[in-house]
This record gives sequence, C-alpha cells and structure tokens, in this order.
Amino acid sequence: MSPDRATDLAARRWDAVIVGTGMGGATLGYALARAGSSVLFLEAGRSSLSEDGALKGRYAELWFPRPEAPNDSHRDLLARAGRYVDPVVDVSKPRRRSFIPFIGAGTGGSTALYGMALERFFPADFAPRRHYPEAGESTLPDSWPISYDDLVPYYEEAEALFGVRGTRDPLRGDEPYASGLRAPPPTSPGNAALTRRLAERGLTPYRLPAACEFVAGCRGCQGYLCPRPCKNDAARICLAPALESHGAALLDRCHVQSVAEEGGRVTEVVAIHEGKQLVFKGDVVVLAAGALNSPAILLRSRAARHPQGVANESGLVGRNLMRHFVDLYALKPGADCPPDVNVKEIAFNDFYLRDGRKFGSVQSFGDLPPASVVVAAMADELRAGPVPLLAPLVRAASPILRRVIAGKLAGRIILASLLEDLPYAENRVSVPEDGGSRAIHVTYRISPHDERRIAEFRSILGKLFADLSPFVMKQAENNERIAHACGTCRFGDDPATSVLDRWNRAHGVENLYVVDSSFFPSSAGTNPSLTIAANALRVARQLLTS
Repeated sequence: MSPDRATDLAARRWDAVIVGTGMGGATLGYALARAGSSVLFLEAGRSSLSEDGALKGRYAELWFPRPEAPNDSHRDLLARAGRYVDPVVDVSKPRRRSFIPFIGAGTGGSTALYGMALERFFPADFAPRRHYPEAGESTLPDSWPISYDDLVPYYEEAEALFGVRGTRDPLRGDEPYASGLRAPPPTSPGNAALTRRLAERGLTPYRLPAACEFVAGCRGCQGYLCPRPCKNDAARICLAPALESHGAALLDRCHVQSVAEEGGRVTEVVAIHEGKQLVFKGDVVVLAAGALNSPAILLRSRAARHPQGVANESGLVGRNLMRHFVDLYALKPGADCPPDVNVKEIAFNDFYLRDGRKFGSVQSFGDLPPASVVVAAMADELRAGPVPLLAPLVRAASPILRRVIAGKLAGRIILASLLEDLPYAENRVSVPEDGGSRAIHVTYRISPHDERRIAEFRSILGKLFADLSPFVMKQAENNERIAHACGTCRFGDDPATSVLDRWNRAHGVENLYVVDSSFFPSSAGTNPSLTIAANALRVARQLLTS
C-alpha cells in the first residue's frame, strides 16, 4: 500500500467508513456497496486476499523458530497468518497476565480462522432472563429489543449468502427455519459412529450447518487460513466481491485509534497507517473491530463533551463482557470407529434447554492444534499460574509430553461444549489511562452462579460420555479463551441500560453504528457468527431504506 494511496483514501468523503472486515463489517459493507454506496474498509490486520506473504494451510505456531506460546517476537508471522498480534492484559487477579488471544486480525477477521459453524440462536435466546430466575446480580435483560422472528428473513439471507451446508436441529420442531440449506457430503466414519452412539442414548444429533464448500482434500482449516476456495469466510464471501465488483476500497494495516463527535455526529475517524496519522470521514461510521476493540475505540474517544468516551453516557461501553464457557471432550466412540481426521460435522442441543433452564450446545470441535502447540500453551499457562517454576519442567519434558498427548488423543473425536455465560457489569474491556494507544485490559471473573452451572453441565456430560473413555480438557475457567467475546456495547431501547438502539446505532450519535458481537445483550449458548451476519444484513436494510 503506497502512502499516496492511503492519503488519497483519507482525502475522500465516503458514504460509509467501516472499521473491521470480520463477519459484521464485511457483511454490512458488502450489502451497502452492492446497493451503490461508496464504502471504505479500514482493517488493522494484513490483507490475505492475495498470496503475497500470507501464511496458509497450517497453524501460525508451526512457523515459529521453536515451540512456544505467541509473543511479541512473533508479530510478523502471526500477522501473515491472519492472527491478532497485540497482547491483551488480564487484570482479573492481583497478578496481571499478558497474552495474545487466539482471534483473527486481517481480512475476514476471526472468520478467516473459524470452524465455519453457522448456527441460528434459539427463540428462547431472545428472552433470556426467564431461564435464569436465580441469576442474582447479573444484568441480564428481560429480552432483546428484537425477536427471533425479526431475524428470520436475515438468517435465511445469510445462510444463502454464505452457502451453508448441513441439516436442521430436530429439536427446533416446527419453528421457522430455512429450507434452502445445501446438502453436505457424507458424514465421516468416525462421526457417523459417534452419531450412532449418541442416538442410542436417546439424543438427537444432527449435521452441523457449515459455511464450507468441502472441496477435494478439505481439512476444515480451523485455526488457520484456508489455502483452497473452500472456507466461506467474510473475506471470501463479502469483502472480496465488494472490492472487486462494487467499487469498495480497503486500507489494511490501519489502526483506528478514536472517533471525534460534534453536534451528535461522528465527524472524523482517526487512525495510524504505517506510522502516519490519517483522518477519514464518512456519512456513516461503523465499528466492527470485535468486542474487544470496538469498545476500546469508543473509550479512547475522550473529549470535553465525552469524558468517558463517545457513546458512553450510560457508562456501559466495555461492560457486560461475555465469552462462553468452553470445555473439550475427547471421546472413543468404539472399536468400529476408524482413526480418521477430526472433522467439525455433528452437534446436539438436548441440554440447551433442560427443565426450563439453559445450558448450551455440544458440537464437533474439529482437529486440535498439534501436540507441540498444546504443550507450549501448557507451559505458558503454568508460567502465569500460582507455581511458575513448573513451566521450565514442562519445557524440558516437552518431547515426552508431545508423545503422551498425541497418544492420549489418538483415535478420539473431539467435542466442544459451549455453555452460555451471563453478563455482569464488572466483567469488562477497558483501556488504561497511560497504557498506549492500542493497550486493552480485560476483567473477567466467573460468578458463583455460573460456577455452579459449569459444574452441573460437566456432571451431565461426564455421565453421558462415561463409557466413551472421556478425556476432558477443562477450558471454561481460562480467560484466554475469548474467541466468542461479546456484549461490550449492548443494544436495547433504553439509553440508560444500553449503548446502542435496536438498529445498532449509538444512543445520541446519529451516524455511529456497531455491528460486531459487541451488540449482544446475552451470549446464547451456540456459535455467534450467523447471528452477527444476519443482524448486519438487517442493519444494512435499515440504512438503505431510511
């Protein structure tokens, strides 16, 4: 990207300036550009739309000089692999912990790394509090400002746009659900065997809807950039067509710092590109930088009129952080289960709603990272834990541990449990006063109520999988598992209890929108990507018709 081109883009006034090219930003921008609007995408990460320097087809860690957890020395490799590069500081405990989260940064955002599962939320997710009468101090709202029925036409549009293949969850019954899902290839032998085992237990497993073309040699590519025309991510489906066919423009490696507001409108988007400050202007400004960075941009946008940041009169920007409680279960379906590759294929929701209470979904995880990556992560967790002296022992024993882990997982299929977590105002994203322009702090503590729910869900699944030799990898308590972060700019009808209105427009700021997962008032118990895309299409329709 030449400095002259960046300057030229900043000199132009756009119909829409969109910060971020993930599921929300790319989908909304594509819909606007397709309708004739001039759209500029600003992306903090690198573009992987060309083959120039992009690292595809395997985990970024496998390019590291030696096995270790990602750190500042890996910035270039992580960026070329579509990964986030800046440390996040977990300030939840007296001993702070800095880590680089496993999320996307680059064209497509986290969808460039996702496992392609595109599930709808349940109707019950839009009226969440009734399923948590004992939630205590949770700030869970009575309901979303929109209903499931409001999103149905946009769910259908998003499923068609992203080419979703799969089947429908039988537990959804007769509720409206798209009839246009394309047929997937046959289930792999291992997952077919596990499906039989689950059905024998009275469960209702189904083929997980996936935004995947399943080209020859498809490996799922969860956790890394896909080298084939196979993964239907936001860059491939929305961003590239917007750029190539509809006149949109992209400036990558562009770090948006703040926005300026005057007279109830955002007048400037302030960013750093290749060490130079640039100011961009648009009739509409859309933040879609993710549930960590979108609130951080607003919090950094302090001014005399906005001492807490733009759009933060409620004081809720950054608050109510949710991330899902995720555990992994490595199962042996039986002697007839072949040791084929783990594929993200099946799911069941029999415990999503249980006796009027909500838990979450259980679904294929796909392939775990290589054993060397797992061992490096273990050492990093120990180094930050209560007994950091154990970390060198793990490193010294890493060749043995790699063999042990590989043997422990051989012939097993990995399922992930996604348990809904609740919003608490004290769980939040914040920016330090003197922490630098890109510093982000995260505070996340599990409430006693949610600790009980985690234990109960583990007990339910432990009994269910008891004869499948379960090897459980407990990750629910690990704050590094933040790929499903949401809720930090919740929407609602009351400006006192929400940041955005029902159209995702900031209360009190006429032309500022937030369309990533920040807007969720509750996290639901399944994958967020399809709901982000459907809502982006809904907001685009409103912008184009209002």
